[in-house]
Amino acid sequence: MPEGNMHDLTFSDPSQVSWACEALLSGRTIGHSDEIIEAQGWRLAAIVHRLKHRYGWPISTEYVGPENRACYKLQPGADRAALRFPPSAKGLADRRKGDAK
Repeated sequence: MPEGNMHDLTFSDPSQVSWACEALLSGRTIGHSDEIIEAQGWRLAAIVHRLKHRYGWPISTEYVGPENRACYKLQPGADRAALRFPPSAKGLADRRKGDAK
């Protein structure tokens, strides 16, 4: 397995990464509690960081509530067709291409 893929798998389960990508693409604002409940994960901040900095996703962060909880969403007007996908979410990119045909 190439080293880049090992890095993706080391820190976050592929299903959690795919869940985060799908949730953001659907227009949702997601937070850590969403990931815990829906994807049984604990690393949303790390996933978002990687999507933003490694794959160039335009994700905005808003801090809400007295706990200053981070909530993430894809920025309005983001060019979804130009997004690069991590290996575990390639199926989402392929599915979106099929929808555009």
